[in-house]
Amino acid sequence: MNRRLLLGVSLVFLTSCIPLRIAPIIKDYKITKGKRFKRGLPKKSMFIFEDPKDENEFYNYINTKFQLEDYYVDVEVPFMVNGQKFYFSFYEVEIPTKTINLIPLMIDGILSQTTEMDPMLEEVHTSRIGNWYVAIEIFSDNQKDCLQEDSIFRPQLLAYLTQLKNEYLNTVNYNEVVFKN
Repeated sequence: MNRRLLLGVSLVFLTSCIPLRIAPIIKDYKITKGKRFKRGLPKKSMFIFEDPKDENEFYNYINTKFQLEDYYVDVEVPFMVNGQKFYFSFYEVEIPTKTINLIPLMIDGILSQTTEMDPMLEEVHTSRIGNWYVAIEIFSDNQKDCLQEDSIFRPQLLAYLTQLKNEYLNTVNYNEVVFKN
């Protein structure tokens, strides 16, 4: 009985993957410092949401919605909220979930000790599954970080960004948003 239990536990352990890094799950959106979310992002407060669409889809949406003709699409997009002019920049970032696969690692270890062969399954020792996010920062001529907690514009900007995110996620043909403007 004990042997079978030990064999069962060993089999479960060996066939499993050990997570090294798990990508965050964001239900609606998250406000955080960009650098804290992913290295390489600015230190400003950012509106971040998961992007289930393909790479560059948000770029295409913004380019079409604001009719930017590929000019400053991800850097300095002007928009108005309650008569005030603001700008936003966005970043499409990937945070992969990374795991270690134990069986290929053990097979290569056994083969290298017994036959002195080079590892055959080295590519599958780890696996990556990418999760994509859109991170948006907002600034104005007077304020560098309009999403920080003490900004008087933050509530209106969050409402605007939530509406922008929902429109992006629910729109298939981005030319439709031009007619909604």
